[in-house]
Amino acid sequence: MRRKGLAIALLSLLTVPALAEPRPLDCTQLLAWLIGGVSSPRLSHLAQQRGIAFAADVEAVKDLQAAGAEPTFIQTLRTLHLSPAENHPTSCPAALAKAAELTHQRRYPEAELILRDLLRDDSQNAALHFALGAVRLDRNDLDEAFDEFSRSNKLMPGSSETHSRLAYLYYRDDDGDNAIAEARTALSMDPQNAEAYRYLGLGLYANQRYLAALHAFQESLAREPDSAEAHYDMGITLRAKGDAAAAAAAYRKALALDPKFWEAHSNLGVALHDLGKLDDAIAEYREAKRLAPEEASIRNNLGNTFCDKGDYDAALAEFRELFRMDPGWQKGHDCMAKAYMAKLDYDAAVAELQLAIAQNPTAAAKHRVLGQALLLQGKQAEALHEFRIAVALAPDSPLAHHYLGTALFEAQQYAAAAREFREALRLEPSAENHYYLAACLISLGEYNQALAELEIAVQLQPGQDLYQARRQELLDLMKTTNPR
Repeated sequence: MRRKGLAIALLSLLTVPALAEPRPLDCTQLLAWLIGGVSSPRLSHLAQQRGIAFAADVEAVKDLQAAGAEPTFIQTLRTLHLSPAENHPTSCPAALAKAAELTHQRRYPEAELILRDLLRDDSQNAALHFALGAVRLDRNDLDEAFDEFSRSNKLMPGSSETHSRLAYLYYRDDDGDNAIAEARTALSMDPQNAEAYRYLGLGLYANQRYLAALHAFQESLAREPDSAEAHYDMGITLRAKGDAAAAAAAYRKALALDPKFWEAHSNLGVALHDLGKLDDAIAEYREAKRLAPEEASIRNNLGNTFCDKGDYDAALAEFRELFRMDPGWQKGHDCMAKAYMAKLDYDAAVAELQLAIAQNPTAAAKHRVLGQALLLQGKQAEALHEFRIAVALAPDSPLAHHYLGTALFEAQQYAAAAREFREALRLEPSAENHYYLAACLISLGEYNQALAELEIAVQLQPGQDLYQARRQELLDLMKTTNPR
């Protein structure tokens, strides 16, 4: 898809089609745009600009409302006079109206069947291809969505709406360059297209051009100030830029405009979590879960926040429910392992960590924590194996070297353990690492070196009674073994 898309997007920058005189809008086109998620303010602008070729009577209004048209757009239609266009129906086609209603209800498979039937009889209808592309995009079939939008664009060149949707499609496909190109093409056709500015912002965000993205979102809001989606996208960009407080404010603006916007509740929870406001984050996740109870990502975020708060029973309850809903979910095992470790259920913790490692075999921290759990179970050889993997994957991790040293010490491999603690000290000269190195040196009979390490540990943490006590024990031992 990207290869085809690159050629088309670059071509559109070089040769923007000459625009024909805009014709009045028929109900087919409006229903197709509603299926594609074109906003009601945008539709109002287009209808005022081009006029309408159908009667906005009771039946037409009913069809458009069922498709998701907002009251402001319906009011706009009622102010416009019928301007019939040649070969355009003067009413809303019943089958397409049904497909639009089903799409609004998120009943995508049923809507798709109707659209495919309509296209069999009218394969050159650009609006129908646009609508089918939108349904395929909603069903995450990016390749077929691309093909349908491209057919629509070929049949009706010069449509800012089609280029806008292609821009969003490229953004969804992680292709920021082509998203930007298509959005700019859409804006060259209609500089007042707020949605094209929004998709331009998403393309810039995908390319990590955060300041430019924020400017594009502001341009979008200047044209459609009540766009909850644009405020939401600003929130995503601000968090990526590292400003969690500003991101939270943007999500709150989105929610003020659309309180049922569950994604904004969920992302507000993430921003509040970043700010350390765990209880507030939990409240937002719970509201998101109420609005979208089947959405696994919400339970994942909620479970992780409970983990960070130390409410392990609540965390386990969320993840157990999540895995019942979605057995293939790829996250959460780390948190469950942490919860089981806190509850001293090491068997369950090990099982969860093994699942986490199966999903991400190169995650050094997971191997290290698994080694810790195995060590607590008394499975020394297995623990050593995991710690060695952790060190191999993350040779600059002081924790990995520290725990490998601990396991080697318990296996009475004191020289090898000392090497690991020296490496840990090179990376992190902590009192604890000096103390454990001293323990190895005592076991090796190197008392003077051990005493030097304990002296440093005491200097670094003078309030640690354990270090003081071991230092005194070593001094007493040295006096006994060498009384002179």
